[in-house]
Amino acid sequence: MTKRAPSKRSGAKVTPPEKSATAPRGARAPKTGETAEPAKAAGGSKAPGGSKAAGGTEAAGGGSKAAGGSKAAGGTKARGGSKAAGRGKAAEPAAKAAGTAGAGAKAARPESHLGMVRRARKINRELAEVYPYAHPELDFRNPFELLVATVLSAQTTDLRVNQTTPALFAKYPTPEDLAAAVPEEVEELIRPTGFFRAKTKSIMGLATALRDDFGGEVPGRLEDLVKLPGVGRKTAFVVLGNAFGVPGITVDTHFMRLARRWKWTESDDPVKIEAEVAAIFPKSDWTMLSHRVIFHGRRICHARKPACGACPITHLCPAYGEGETDPEKARKLLKYEKGGSPGQRLNPPPDYPGRPAPPLGAEA
Repeated sequence: MTKRAPSKRSGAKVTPPEKSATAPRGARAPKTGETAEPAKAAGGSKAPGGSKAAGGTEAAGGGSKAAGGSKAAGGTKARGGSKAAGRGKAAEPAAKAAGTAGAGAKAARPESHLGMVRRARKINRELAEVYPYAHPELDFRNPFELLVATVLSAQTTDLRVNQTTPALFAKYPTPEDLAAAVPEEVEELIRPTGFFRAKTKSIMGLATALRDDFGGEVPGRLEDLVKLPGVGRKTAFVVLGNAFGVPGITVDTHFMRLARRWKWTESDDPVKIEAEVAAIFPKSDWTMLSHRVIFHGRRICHARKPACGACPITHLCPAYGEGETDPEKARKLLKYEKGGSPGQRLNPPPDYPGRPAPPLGAEA
């Protein structure tokens, strides 16, 4: 006759069936009101309901750690869940941040042509406030002197030319005088400017052309100027803009460098740069734009180490960071009046805030 199992209400113990020795999972059921005290099974594991599983794994149930947070037998990390997963969770915010940054980078649009034009014109306006005294940095008293000085300025500084031309013009004040000069004497006078033999040939040749073809006067047209020996578009625009008031863009080494840094052009051809920049600005701005850009390139935005930390237009410059960004260190890189040293002209304009350059051989 089959015995009936005692009722749970009686409070009697319920004896579970014996388990196989190969899978010891049993522990007595707690009495009513008694706190369960899980028995340790083989391998130190708890059974379901809060006990340790074999190898130290906590199984599901009763507040135990489920897969995805458990440790595998022998202290190894469990598949799909373990410290590696924990680290993955810890790295999740960084991954999200990286994703956000990536999304932001994707969202950034390249500058439109119209945006570049607006930024370029703003740079010109702000440079006008920084350099209200911008001017050609060659000393001259007439178109002839400016023409000769500009030819001599190739491959040297305006300072060196300004220190050399006083003696040259004192001896040869007119095209006729220079055209009739002894070449060796001219070479000796202009030796400090470098390449003095080639330069002597150029300035004596242009003096001869002015005497013979233009009545001893410097022509005021681009097409005439570029026919003279040693005179290219850059030299011609310097003369036209500063001696005749004809607008022109002077694409020298400083202008080329800054136009590329500011993304006004991607070309390295002076003629193409001139055309592309001319399309950005009104013609009336061309001459003074040239002076401002060249001033900035000589004083702050240097070729090898721009003084980015002391630049007043960093908010408009896509190349910010190419040079020194520390303000204190950047200030030490400033030149001429911005750095407290003499300028390049021996006879600068009255509104120039810096000191005049010293004569050749004199101490600064």
